[in-house]
Amino acid sequence: MKRAELAKMIDHTVLGPETSRAAVKQVCEEAIQHGFIAVCIPPGHVAGATPLLQGTGVRLCTVVGFPHGQHTPEVKAFEAERAVADGAVEVDMVVDVATLKEGDRSRVLADIRAVREAAPRPIVLKVILECCLLSDAQKVLGAQLAQEAGADFVKTSTGFSTGGATIEDIALLRRTVGAGMGIKASGGIRDYATALAMVQAGANRIGASKSIQIVTGAPG
Repeated sequence: MKRAELAKMIDHTVLGPETSRAAVKQVCEEAIQHGFIAVCIPPGHVAGATPLLQGTGVRLCTVVGFPHGQHTPEVKAFEAERAVADGAVEVDMVVDVATLKEGDRSRVLADIRAVREAAPRPIVLKVILECCLLSDAQKVLGAQLAQEAGADFVKTSTGFSTGGATIEDIALLRRTVGAGMGIKASGGIRDYATALAMVQAGANRIGASKSIQIVTGAPG
């Protein structure tokens, strides 16, 4: 896969607690320059980023329930609704990890469905499972529930926990959801070889803050 093709699968991301308006403007400009499919930014910056990306073809993604996922479904739904009103066309929500680990199917479904209803298609909904905190059985259950609730993608990680994307997790998620659902590999992807390996394992979206070095090979 050529680097330009890979760029069209990358969500260029800045989500740290010190994310400034200048940082958001920079990732928007970089996404336009390098042909990334989307930028992923904090919800408080969505309204300001919307005019920067208008007409560029770069999609605007934000996060909900970030980074721990233990907000109530009602709060996540409001956050998603506000983000869409501000201009987001993709929403990455963090699942309630503790509830998923407890195996409470109905509460996890309600959590995801609340956001899906607040951000209906064509808004793209990705469900972050935080795989590093889950057993394989819990990852499978989370992916199945995300699919049942009508999400468009499952995503490996927030990038703010104890681990990121792995080839094994991508392959497991792809086996679980089949060909009809997206998988976003996120967390710790810093170079072209790693990103390509994730795609080969079954990912069709990459979340990265090191997007430029992935597609150019530049140090960073």
